Amino acid sequence: MGRKILGTALLTTTALLAVAGCGGGGTGSSDETAAPPLNATSVSGTIKVLTNRTDLVQDGTMKKYAAAFGKEYPKVKVEFEGITDYEGEVKIRMNTDKYGDVLLIPAAVAKGDYPKFFAPLGSTGTMEQKYRFTDKTDVDGRTYGIANFGTANGVVYNEALWKRAGITEWPTSPQEFLADLKTVKDRTGATYYTNFKDGWPLVSPFTNSIGSVSCDAKASDNLAITDKPWGAGTDLNVIDTLLYDIVHDKLAEKDPSTTNWENSKSLLAKGKISSMVLGSWAITQMQDAAKKAGAGADSIGFMPFPVQKSGTYCSTLLSDYQQAVNIHSTHKAAARAWIDWFTEKSGFSEAQGAVSALRSAPLPATLKEFVDNDVTLVERSEADTAEVNAIDNASEIGLNKQDYRQKLIDIARGAQSGSLEDYFADLNKRWADAKQTAGS
Repeated sequence: MGRKILGTALLTTTALLAVAGCGGGGTGSSDETAAPPLNATSVSGTIKVLTNRTDLVQDGTMKKYAAAFGKEYPKVKVEFEGITDYEGEVKIRMNTDKYGDVLLIPAAVAKGDYPKFFAPLGSTGTMEQKYRFTDKTDVDGRTYGIANFGTANGVVYNEALWKRAGITEWPTSPQEFLADLKTVKDRTGATYYTNFKDGWPLVSPFTNSIGSVSCDAKASDNLAITDKPWGAGTDLNVIDTLLYDIVHDKLAEKDPSTTNWENSKSLLAKGKISSMVLGSWAITQMQDAAKKAGAGADSIGFMPFPVQKSGTYCSTLLSDYQQAVNIHSTHKAAARAWIDWFTEKSGFSEAQGAVSALRSAPLPATLKEFVDNDVTLVERSEADTAEVNAIDNASEIGLNKQDYRQKLIDIARGAQSGSLEDYFADLNKRWADAKQTAGS
């Protein structure tokens, strides 16, 4: 398989791998399952749903979902709270028992700690027959979260801009990607965008690409048994080296400290920036920005991470944020009713062009181009996430925190001393040492 023709692959969602530990605000009852209600009239009460989708709260979209839900569950009232700094704010709230009735599991909560904060939803053996991604929240045979949907990982880019620069095929390697970025910059002035200042876009889109490079569903799990995650040829080495080279070769924005996530949508739509590594959840947001800019939704494209394995592109398919029930909620049945309805009947995943958590649901039409171009979707295993989390916590690296990649960028642009080789060596040593102390 050669280089693939550029297309308008439209995918949409957010995936986070649960990591570091978090304080607790009480114990709750770990034996009380948030089971589906027997019928719609058997549940009542007002529930609060915490969400990171502030845009959908502000524009009234979530209110419309609640109204539709209310027709089926007339005794349940749903209130939403959109939180801009979702990770930071919810982590703080979880030191109390006041963190909504339904929430998205923050990345800061270690998988092994889920029973401290969330009510079990059922046995994993049963849940996995109906839902994808259950291994992500499985603890001791019980499932603690149901995914909003699944997301593919890759690069969102202004396809029309790349074509104007003369590039009509997907790059097959990091070297070709760097060459393409240089061509786009030389011919249009547009650069790659790191989103350095907001930080979070350096986290999940890159860490969630583990498995895309190797086409290995167990790539993330294997971090629990290796002493050198950044060793030559590893997924993390390839992923982080590409980020380093983009910045070192001056193919990104001039001043990373001035980036702005919300503004990046408009900049991409207008062709001021060329591309960003992101999950496919971002595509609809970029398309909306393109429409507002008068460029048209079809100007936005999505390509796999620029690596091929034996001539094949791979894209990891991961769970988006997982919906969970607060273990302290006094309306667990109503909370579970909302999660089930939102997952199965709201049409939310379809509206986002995403992969439904329901196994019975078909793949979205937005994945057609990946299918046509033989991109392999790798549903990444999360079976050993707890072990990986434990090592990551002990190493104080933070695979799902922005700090270590911000330092990587600072080294690449000369804001901090050091070399890529020395940095990788330090990361490997810290990981290996932590692996011993974490008992993996």
